[in-house]
Formats: sequence, C-alpha cells, structure tokens
Amino acid sequence: MSVVFTVALTLLVSYLLGCFNGSVMTSHFIIRDDVRQHGSGNAGLTNFYRTYGARYALCVIICDMGKTVLACLIGGYLMHWVVGDWTLGLLIAGIGCELGHMFPVFFGFKGGKGVSSTCGVMLMTFWWQALICYVITIALIAITKFVSLGSLALVVLFGILVTATNWGNWLVIAWVWVIAGLCIYRHHANIGRLIHGTERKIGQKA
Repeated sequence: MSVVFTVALTLLVSYLLGCFNGSVMTSHFIIRDDVRQHGSGNAGLTNFYRTYGARYALCVIICDMGKTVLACLIGGYLMHWVVGDWTLGLLIAGIGCELGHMFPVFFGFKGGKGVSSTCGVMLMTFWWQALICYVITIALIAITKFVSLGSLALVVLFGILVTATNWGNWLVIAWVWVIAGLCIYRHHANIGRLIHGTERKIGQKA
C-alpha cells in the first residue's frame, strides 16, 4: 500500500469508529431513548449523566474510550506496517476518531464534545502526561464542581505538557493543539456561560 492510501485508510477507519457515540448508543439500545432530546441536547457524557444519572455512565465511558483505543491500535499497526512509524499511526487515528466522535455521520454530525474520546487519545499517545492531566482535572472538578472547566483545563494542560516534552517535534506540537482546539471549539457555549456565570455545576438543576 502507498503511504497516502494508508493515511487515508487510517483516517477513514478511525473516523468511522469515532462515530459510534457512547451516549447515543447507550441511550438508544439500553434505555430506549435519545439523549439528544434532553437537557442541552448534546450527545456527551455530561448531558447523559444529568439526564439518566450514573447507572449507565460507565457504559458511555467504556464505549467512547474503547473505540479510541481500538482506532489508535489499528492506526498504529497500519502505519507501522507501511512506513515503520507506530507513533504516526496513533496521531492520525487520534485525529480521525476525535472528528468522528464530534461530528458523526451516523447521527447527523451531532456528536459529543470529545472529552471521553480525548482521554482515550491522550492515554494512547502520551500516557504519563495524560495521567498527570487526569489527576489535576479530577481535583479541579471536585473543587469547582464545573465539569466544563475541568475539561478545558484537561486539554490545555495536555497541550502544554506535550509541547514542553516534545519541543522541536513540530508535527506532535501541531497535532496536540489541533486536538485541544477541537475540544475547546466544542465547548464554546460552555465558555460563554462560564464567563457570564450561568454555567451549571455538578448536581445543579436547570
């Protein structure tokens, strides 16, 4: 296979895997409902939790992180097989899976905000930086009760850590800020509410 074809195949496969949105699938096949018809209308873990509680939230997390791990493994093997670069495959698959999660063709391009899938991508690419970000994010959410603030801090801190530890590798630096930028973009409404003091905290009713 040619390099261009392999890159395109990796993007396509990872995008399609990313389209299998955990919130939508769990609400549809297990709860027999559509999470997008409730709350904020977003197909993400936070809206799912606020709508249905914690009972099936683990299913959403497993689905969203699991598909990301699978996509990265496939991407890694494909690129390693063709060009001998496992890491490049992980990076390409991570981007594809993120796009699929946020803009799924199966669900009218209305997906989640990418936090669960981003956690999977982080773990598969730069694991120790990811673990640091997880701990700080959990602590921040516990203190502030704002999931959106913690999510934004997660991707920004990950970008900073990956940049600092991969200085000079401009491909990796560009990649990590594209990942962070996508997640920040999907949180633009939350950012506005945080600025105006109208963002809901954990457990706070609409």
